[in-house]
Amino acid sequence: MDGLPEDIHIEDKPLASKPVQPEGSIPEGITHEDIDRALDRLAIERARQSSGSGLVFLRRMLPLWLLIGPGVLVFLGENDAPSMLSYAATGARYGIGFFVPFILLTFLMGYIVQEMTVRLGAVTHRGHAELIFDRFGPFWGRFAMADLVIGNFLTLVTEFIGIRAGLSFFGIPPVVAVGGGMLLVFGVIFTHRYWTWERATMGFALFNGLFVPAALLAHPDWGAIGHTFLTWSPFPRGGLFKPGVMLLIMSNIGATVTPWMLFFQQSAVVDKGLQPRDIRAGRTDTLLGTLLAAVFGIAALVATAPLFQHGINAQNYQAAQFAQALQPWIGRVGATLFALGIFEAGLVAAMTISTSSAYAFGEVLRKPHSLNRPFWEAWPFYGILLFSCFAAGALVLIPNAPLTYIVLVVNVIAVLAMPPALLFLVLLVNDPEIMGEHTNRRLGNVAVVSVVVVLVLAGLGYGIITVFPRLIAGI
Repeated sequence: MDGLPEDIHIEDKPLASKPVQPEGSIPEGITHEDIDRALDRLAIERARQSSGSGLVFLRRMLPLWLLIGPGVLVFLGENDAPSMLSYAATGARYGIGFFVPFILLTFLMGYIVQEMTVRLGAVTHRGHAELIFDRFGPFWGRFAMADLVIGNFLTLVTEFIGIRAGLSFFGIPPVVAVGGGMLLVFGVIFTHRYWTWERATMGFALFNGLFVPAALLAHPDWGAIGHTFLTWSPFPRGGLFKPGVMLLIMSNIGATVTPWMLFFQQSAVVDKGLQPRDIRAGRTDTLLGTLLAAVFGIAALVATAPLFQHGINAQNYQAAQFAQALQPWIGRVGATLFALGIFEAGLVAAMTISTSSAYAFGEVLRKPHSLNRPFWEAWPFYGILLFSCFAAGALVLIPNAPLTYIVLVVNVIAVLAMPPALLFLVLLVNDPEIMGEHTNRRLGNVAVVSVVVVLVLAGLGYGIITVFPRLIAGI
């Protein structure tokens, strides 16, 4: 080498002090979660930039197809076993009058709330429990997580009630039904990939639509249904201010607007890797989930309306009993679809609600919390998810439990827990430090405050009717 003595030998070595990264290995500080999420984002960006010769509509739909998921899952997951049994009990006791438009109203409330979680997740890239922990302190963060996990566990019990009761129509023993449901939940979880888990769960969730053909086989009076939307009448038999009516009103609200939905959708948006530019697609995703769930929920009510029309007392019916009672009116096929729908509702909700608990646990305790992580990297996340499912399924096997009553009461508890959860949501989504230009507008605040007022009034009304039944009886 020019300018150096001939006896000095220079070896070709890397200038950097770090060792060379072996080919195919993951650089230090980069996780499987980062790589999987980056691959998902790459697919979305390629779809957006595609300039192929295909139809313009199809090219525009491809990015949306890749971005949808959390909104569809949160609403079809909320069309869970207790929700569908609440709709079924409502249709059997009161027919299609008051409650058909009321259910649609509850889903509008649900959309108002869930759209805010889309913005929070896309802008902050943090889950709901983690944001509460960071903005309001460890006490409120752990309080929110504990409240959610307890509420979710009670709801999980009802999901396995749905799995057990739905399959009992086919003569499947409870142990086999619950055990098979657990295996399906665990099998989807252990894909170690958010995208795969999301698409598999969405595939199961679409079977919530089985209630639609069941409703059509009930030969509903379409003129009467249209009349209920135009006039919103008649009121339930006996008036609104009766314990049984208020229980179903609270249960139907709890079938649509519950705390776990806030935590799940925001965490799923983060795990999916949505960005602020994806908020419009997130809204479309949420609206699609809202419309699908509303149609399927109303279908469950319409399917059981023949029991009301023929004066059949279905007050203490469980899922299999609903299907058996409906068979003379909607046929064996319709009853089978109804029972399978209840099973599907419990299965999908078990997948989403257990994941919601695991997300909150990981976020607050600063543990890895992503479905893109393998088990050995995020074992506390998967451990909470699996343990909650196993414990809930085991409780359902207790004989002679009042299953339908438990279902209705759990939905009522969800309504009572919702106003405090919404308070955190409103404060976060109006915080300019974390939301920037994506804070709530005035109309959004008016809408969400209206939802809170409705929930509080419903809770107060139910409490007064329950505590002072004689006072209400005199009205």
